[in-house]
Amino acid sequence: MTQSIARISTGNAGLNAVLRGGLPPHRLYLLEGPPGSGKTTMGLQFLLEGVQHGERVLYITLSETTEELNAVAASHGWSLDRLDLFELASADEVLGESREQSVLHPWELELGGIIRLIREQVEKVKPRRVVFDSLSEMRLLAQDPLRYRRQVLALKQFFAGRDSTVLLLDDLSASEGGRDSHLHSLCHGVITLDRLTLDFGAARRRLEVQKLRGIDFIAGFHDIAIRTGGVVVYPRLIASDHNRPFVGDVTSSGVPELDAMLGGGPRRGTCTLVTGPAGTGKTTIALQYLVAACERGECGAILQFDERIGTLYSRAASMGLPLEPLVEKGLLRVRQIDSAEMSPGEFAACIRDLVELESCRVIVIDSINGYLAAMPQEQQLVLQLHELLSYLNQQGVTTFVVNTQHGLVGTMSTGSLNISYVADAVVLTRFFESGGRIRKAISIIKNRSGPHEDAIRELRIDAQGLRLGEPLVKFRGIMTGTPVYVGAEGYLMEDRNVSA
Repeated sequence: MTQSIARISTGNAGLNAVLRGGLPPHRLYLLEGPPGSGKTTMGLQFLLEGVQHGERVLYITLSETTEELNAVAASHGWSLDRLDLFELASADEVLGESREQSVLHPWELELGGIIRLIREQVEKVKPRRVVFDSLSEMRLLAQDPLRYRRQVLALKQFFAGRDSTVLLLDDLSASEGGRDSHLHSLCHGVITLDRLTLDFGAARRRLEVQKLRGIDFIAGFHDIAIRTGGVVVYPRLIASDHNRPFVGDVTSSGVPELDAMLGGGPRRGTCTLVTGPAGTGKTTIALQYLVAACERGECGAILQFDERIGTLYSRAASMGLPLEPLVEKGLLRVRQIDSAEMSPGEFAACIRDLVELESCRVIVIDSINGYLAAMPQEQQLVLQLHELLSYLNQQGVTTFVVNTQHGLVGTMSTGSLNISYVADAVVLTRFFESGGRIRKAISIIKNRSGPHEDAIRELRIDAQGLRLGEPLVKFRGIMTGTPVYVGAEGYLMEDRNVSA
């Protein structure tokens, strides 16, 4: 049924995706939201899309002047020269001195005259697309709620049969309780914009399609952002919509001992969580897999929350993992994430672009702590992360997620992170003490995709790169988070050059 309904583009690719194709034409739609949520910008995008297809379009403004609209358009690099603008900045233009009569209330003449002029303008232009900005002014002029609703119904009946797709804008400022249920029932579809002010960082904006008769759309909230060029909509990610076949072969790190611990390496379409206290080599382990993939000719990416890119480059180079040459060859993408400015929806869209447009097959997220801590007021963030990782799994991407445990030596706790819910494999790194020195150990505590080694090995990271020692069998206190090696000293690995 849905496939047979004709659609027109809204001028916004993200909103078209939410609507699964666009809006059914020749209908009346409501776009509502508080001031500053992006209604005017989206309305202009809708009309400019019609201009691109050679359609006559009309912008009716009761609230903004032509100069103000041109300023909004100029900020996005648009020109409104090919739009028909109809401005009614004040009721004096409608009535002039007739307002002085005393038989009828001024508001009765004002609203009636405005509706008459709007109809005349529509008859003259015969637009295929109309934006009416905004209903709040009409509501104020009507004074009486019943009269206002009658006028809106009359507008709907007037546009019926005129082959016009109409977008009514409403800023909710004059409606009781913020929503007008009667107006919702009159319109074929309702799109609601929202603006949230956080305790820190940029304001978050989001969009919800509340109703669209006869159309299957993606329900729920979708993050949006106002950028130069218009409103960008980031559709809510639904992993089940993005299945594609792939071969679940292993991903090698280039270090045989490390691959052996994971039964040959993580498989395509799995997520590996590398967890441990700060300084135990978690990022280096993830980079080892990433660099090895790039050297095989695959495209990879790292999304960096915690560390500056310059520091990452120099630190990786000192351990024999040169990242910059891979970036220059186009095999590696490095993204610095400013999470105070980025919503979860935009982050998911960034990863989708890396996978679908740039064909990245190995992705590192460093770290999940930065992702969770940077968006503390977002609701259900772990659920959004799970959906994102499920999407990567279904795309056949090998994903590595770095998790820093609290404290200098770490604990077995991962805070609010449910390991089984998020990861297919878990690599655990630890410090241990031996002979007055702090050393590192690595072990695999879970591998859902196959067998894994249950031994604890020493991990060394120096100028020679990442190395693993023989299994260490004499430990005490491994489950406390502070394991102590009590075996022979000569069984441990020696330094090579200067430890990085």
